[in-house]
Amino acid sequence: MTGLYDSYNRCIDYLRISVTDRCNLRCIYCTAYSIANLTHDDILRYEEIERIVRVAAFAGIKKIRLTGGEPLLRLDLDKLVAMIYRIDGIDDISLTTNGILLGQYALRLKEAGLDRVNISLDTLQKERFQVISGRDHLDEVLAGIEAAHRAGLEPVKINMVVIRGMNDDEVLDFARKSKDEGWHVRFIEYMPFATPGLETLGAVPKQEIWEKLQSLGKLEPCYDQTGNGPAVYYRLPGTKGTIGFITPVTEHFCQSCNRLRLTSDGQLRPCLLDDGEIDLKGPLRNGAGDEELTGLIMKAVSLKPEQHKLARGLTPNGRTMCQIGG
Repeated sequence: MTGLYDSYNRCIDYLRISVTDRCNLRCIYCTAYSIANLTHDDILRYEEIERIVRVAAFAGIKKIRLTGGEPLLRLDLDKLVAMIYRIDGIDDISLTTNGILLGQYALRLKEAGLDRVNISLDTLQKERFQVISGRDHLDEVLAGIEAAHRAGLEPVKINMVVIRGMNDDEVLDFARKSKDEGWHVRFIEYMPFATPGLETLGAVPKQEIWEKLQSLGKLEPCYDQTGNGPAVYYRLPGTKGTIGFITPVTEHFCQSCNRLRLTSDGQLRPCLLDDGEIDLKGPLRNGAGDEELTGLIMKAVSLKPEQHKLARGLTPNGRTMCQIGG
């Protein structure tokens, strides 16, 4: 096939796959603690994920990111990586993780064909880490970052969700890591999902973060060749690390969105912030052929909205982030 294009002529070549809704953290801006986990039979088997990726690759998907929940809680994830690595047309496989188990699995994942990792880390303070995440695992996350470097999962990118009054006072500390230790830091605006109890959490816009960073020097634009997503990157003078901004609220990037999302229970989602889904698991388990699966993927692409509705105060009211996959 010649590629996947949606109704707005965006080339869709990136599939994010959630392999589990389970997580070993209980972050206060997520609702993993409040939902019942899917059963073993609810979630897609590795062979089913491979089949979907194979069909999607033929249709035009080139890049895969594995997510969760926490994907490293899924047993033998390196086997899935190896299965995807062997599919013709897939030229990039990455992983988003909280890093807690990465020290154990980084080398195995690299040897299986994983290219790189993004690690979620919202604070560098031990006590605050426990407040935000509900667990005392900061040391394991930092060890996971080092293990990823040793394994060659480069570039290792650190994702910080910046929330007013919670961790926004650490923006400079994270930015200094890009200067002193070569970290690739991405500041992410908190997305106001319609989640009971989280109404008081506030996003910190890019401009406010930008102004904080001026005390460290002039940020110089740089081009990141390894990114498949919406981050815009800069570099402080004379540093190897980078500073990225992901701004889904104040400067949405819908006009260049190139992705679909596959939930762990087999629903293909055209937009993270829209409740529309196409069921792949049902047809797959009922014997659907490649042509039927291709048609369902193309249907999802055709249903991709022009942009999300956060600016109008409208948020998804179906699944939570931990159910969708980040």
